[in-house]
Amino acid sequence: MSQAKTPVAYGGQAVIEGVMFAGKTVNVTAVRKKDRSIAYFESPRVEKPWVTKLKKVPFLRGIVALIDSSAKGSQHLNFSAESYAEQEGEAEEAAKSPEKKSVTDNLTMILGVAVVGVLSFLFGKLIFTLVPAALESMLFEGRFDNMFLHNLIEGGIKLVLLVGYILLIAQTPLIKRLFQYHGAEHKVITAFENGDPLTVENVQKYNTLHYRCGSSFIVLTVLVGILLYSLPVFTWDSIWERLGIRIMLLPVVIGISYEVLRFTNSVRDIPLLRYLGYPGLWLQLLTTKEPTDDQVEVAIASFERMLEADRGNASRPGNANEAVGA
Repeated sequence: MSQAKTPVAYGGQAVIEGVMFAGKTVNVTAVRKKDRSIAYFESPRVEKPWVTKLKKVPFLRGIVALIDSSAKGSQHLNFSAESYAEQEGEAEEAAKSPEKKSVTDNLTMILGVAVVGVLSFLFGKLIFTLVPAALESMLFEGRFDNMFLHNLIEGGIKLVLLVGYILLIAQTPLIKRLFQYHGAEHKVITAFENGDPLTVENVQKYNTLHYRCGSSFIVLTVLVGILLYSLPVFTWDSIWERLGIRIMLLPVVIGISYEVLRFTNSVRDIPLLRYLGYPGLWLQLLTTKEPTDDQVEVAIASFERMLEADRGNASRPGNANEAVGA
């Protein structure tokens, strides 16, 4: 029986030198150590009944899932960061090279990028919502009265800032490797969804892009925001009113975008409707890179460890159907 028929939509995220996958009952991270071994970190998925109920409510489930994944994902990011720092510290102590960047500074940079990535729909999303609106108001206020055009320009500024940010951080070798692990994560999920045995050879033949990725969600929040802000009831007379409307509607934009993401994923095999997910896939061309066989091996190890743990906890309730993204 093909695994592609399973209702479980597994999600995951890249971490420093590894991959985390969210299962039905457990989240598992696997990271590659310098001695070529693979270290694991597992945390149970324990949810309060009211949280599980909210994850079934359309438009609310997106917000709940994002907050939940941010909180749980931080544990796994910390594990990967600590593992990386420990190994880098040992290497630096052995090398005693004064021209190298200090481990502390390097780790601070990596943690900063990683945390912003996970919390981009909370603090980061707020910044990427308010700054473009403020810039558009300063540059174009009073030049024309077409609200939709104002919102369209605001969305364009938001995309330029987002792409510029990604291109900037992608210049560092460690972030390039993070994006490779992101690609490995997508490939493993796609191979599993297609029912293929999870071998490096099988996984590598798939694309690094996936419709259910958080990168796709970011693009959708921009597009949904343009349309929502342009409704006649959301007019403004000052920049402060405009920013206030953006803050007020942020949960609504997130909720709607999550539902659109689920829809684009459900119709990805329909010839015409599949193009609805293309804007998100285009952004993934920046946030994913082709992984090496070693990186794919780590992603497979993480996914298989997660599946094994799920089978061992089969009697426990889970809610993997609400995975935020691939």
